[in-house]
Amino acid sequence: MSPHVVRRALAFGLPLALLATVCAAGTATGAQDRHARPERTARVTGSAVLGDVALAGFSNGLLPGTVADDRGVLLGGIGSDIYPAGRKGEFWTVTDRGPNGQIKIDGKKRRTFPVPGFDPAIVKVRVSGKHVQVLRAIPLTTRSGAAVTGLPNQPGRDEAPHTYDARTPLGYDPNGLDTEGIVRAADGTFWLVDEYGPSLVHVSAEGRVLTRYVPQGLGLTGAGYPVVEALPRVLQHRKINRGFEGLALLPGGDLVLAVQSPLSLPDQDAGESSRNVRLLRFSTKRHAVTAEYAYRFDAVDVVDPGEDDTSELKISSVVAIGRDRLLVEERTDKAARLHRVTLPHGPGILGSAWDDPSASPSYEELTDPAAAGVPVLRKSLVVDLGKVAGVPGKIEGVAVTGRDTLALINDNDFGMTDGAEAFDANGRLVDSGIKTSVTLLKLPRPLRG
Repeated sequence: MSPHVVRRALAFGLPLALLATVCAAGTATGAQDRHARPERTARVTGSAVLGDVALAGFSNGLLPGTVADDRGVLLGGIGSDIYPAGRKGEFWTVTDRGPNGQIKIDGKKRRTFPVPGFDPAIVKVRVSGKHVQVLRAIPLTTRSGAAVTGLPNQPGRDEAPHTYDARTPLGYDPNGLDTEGIVRAADGTFWLVDEYGPSLVHVSAEGRVLTRYVPQGLGLTGAGYPVVEALPRVLQHRKINRGFEGLALLPGGDLVLAVQSPLSLPDQDAGESSRNVRLLRFSTKRHAVTAEYAYRFDAVDVVDPGEDDTSELKISSVVAIGRDRLLVEERTDKAARLHRVTLPHGPGILGSAWDDPSASPSYEELTDPAAAGVPVLRKSLVVDLGKVAGVPGKIEGVAVTGRDTLALINDNDFGMTDGAEAFDANGRLVDSGIKTSVTLLKLPRPLRG
């Protein structure tokens, strides 16, 4: 689909509500982390909210006939990431796999997809005052132009998909993507990361999947686009629903991919209790991983004083702030902290014993990886977002907008909640009331300081 077709779909295929917006909360100030000078605090300088847009109208305006019934779900979920689009106040964002939840049936949780025809999309937005306006949307498609969908790929590896009430199984889709991080290359193409594979996805300017890079040995077949096994085999041990989440584009053209959570090595229990996660460096010229970095979370009660479950720690965003420097976001659903990290030369733990799934103890099991000889990335705290008034929960996207300014975006999960009570007796969504918002933040000192 060409950009002209997409614009025409937005202009004529969608209701006027697509461009409607609603008001947001005003500015606020808050306290910085204890390591910051008390007289210099980060503060929110603005907040804008996405208005109500029917999901069926949005989706069918891009790819007609994809959504027969949106069950009252509104457009949301575009907060999986945010990337500057060039003009002030304009950003590229990306949806995740679409509305989904969990319901217990006979004591076991089932993954639900209330709008199974939903197709993940790249969405360009403008922040204007207290409003987030949709400027353009690009559906993700196969080589033939069909929707990739957000459904799981492989039985036995991914959660089994079910209808909104968890009563009826849905089919798997090898094309399905649970998209997260987004960057735009100089040639106008996009790079995305996905949680299912986990995978790195190269997408044309029109939304066509050019190549999906997955772990070695994954054996994904039947996709309507090229699938290349170019990532380390150890990534097959990603926790379910916790694949790649963050993506950064370095000035030299390399990408940095962040696994959201520790791998399940040697088993799920080890991954749940671990604070050791991995970042990968991918060369877009060589189409290969050139380095793998060891990163260690802070203790969960440091990131979020109200949380004691280590498995709630996640990396949701990585952002380039120099040729080999990153901002890394550590978060729970309620709090987040941004750290500055410098990437060293060399391959890191790529191809080492820590990349071997049979290693014992595994990298994930180490309580002091540095003492065990693992070259853990050094980090320094930039800002504790949990201590800045006006910053919402579940921040999944961070964009650098100036020497000391950021734009943050939250994931509102399409207004979904878990449990059978997420839908009323007529099968219509009981919306959580949480909106997609972009929050503008001024830091107490320059990022490169």
